[in-house]
Amino acid sequence: MHDIDPLQSDLGATPPVSGLLCYCRPGFESDLAAELTERAAGVRVAGYAQTRRGDGYVLFHSDNGPALTHELPFRELIFARQKLMLLAELRDLDPTDRITPIFEALAGRGRHGELIVEHPDSDDGKQLAGLARSFGNALRPALRKRGFLSQKDEARFPRLHVFFVSGTHAFIAQSIVGDSAPWAMGIPRLRTHTEAPSRSALKLEEAFMTLLTERERNARIKPGMRAVDLGAAPGGWTWVLTREHMRVVAVDNGPMQAELLDTGLVDHHRVDGFRYQPVGPVDWLVCDMVEQPRRVADRMATWFREGWCRHAIFNLKLPMKKRWQETLLALDLFANNAGEHATLTLRARQLYHDREEITVYASVE
Repeated sequence: MHDIDPLQSDLGATPPVSGLLCYCRPGFESDLAAELTERAAGVRVAGYAQTRRGDGYVLFHSDNGPALTHELPFRELIFARQKLMLLAELRDLDPTDRITPIFEALAGRGRHGELIVEHPDSDDGKQLAGLARSFGNALRPALRKRGFLSQKDEARFPRLHVFFVSGTHAFIAQSIVGDSAPWAMGIPRLRTHTEAPSRSALKLEEAFMTLLTERERNARIKPGMRAVDLGAAPGGWTWVLTREHMRVVAVDNGPMQAELLDTGLVDHHRVDGFRYQPVGPVDWLVCDMVEQPRRVADRMATWFREGWCRHAIFNLKLPMKKRWQETLLALDLFANNAGEHATLTLRARQLYHDREEITVYASVE
């Protein structure tokens, strides 16, 4: 892994433009780089990562970009908000004509269905929001006129991404529908609910949206289901479950929001979440307890091994260093201790509304 300044690379020549461009939470670039490096090595695709702390993205260069794209499906990536196939890098763009170099870069690349002009989700990157918006409005009709972009946003074509890291430096990339995030910058836009007991409600909403497919949501989130929320107070995740008309046992020594208890759907147990055992099996277990990730993973595994739940969403709070390594250890511990199941679905992602943590979805049929 190489730590470089992407605006003033001292490598002499422009880096090769074959591989992946992935977005991430600023500050987690090294963790995403470590993940991409290890996963690529695991499928025998050579490459190397370039990044700089705080930039909010990672370049993974490989001479076999198509194989890398195929072998590293987006759903399996944990620290990536977005996964793109890198097409070109444009440096020293003329602010009076940024469009012509993009035309040249797209020659022979075929048609795209949608244009998304973006910038890093970093302090410096957010200053490019105005440029991205105005340039996208100018570029979109120009691309359609030249035949690079379909007249409608057609899902059968890959999406085209123009990613500005400065006013004179941009990456051209594409994403495949179904193997990438559908939102600009990989960030789902969720409405803040003023009536929710805490902001953490957004984490569970995002987890349902991103870690489950639409078919899974329709089949596995239904009124009347029973759920347990470990570490529930003040009730953000319980609130999300009650909005789905589930009956919830909220487990926490702390107080719950009074309005939640008034719904008649919540039973508050003031006990330790690591000691609580359900009276009978439940449909859902959710957990946002602040504890060492391996301890949480082990407790979640116990719930599956004992048959206490069918589906779960839980957070793993990560240390400040070696977060990718700790993630692997915690997930392996869970998978090894969850018992024998014909099918065990396990997915993890650092969500936009997460902080120093990742969110895990587990399910058995």
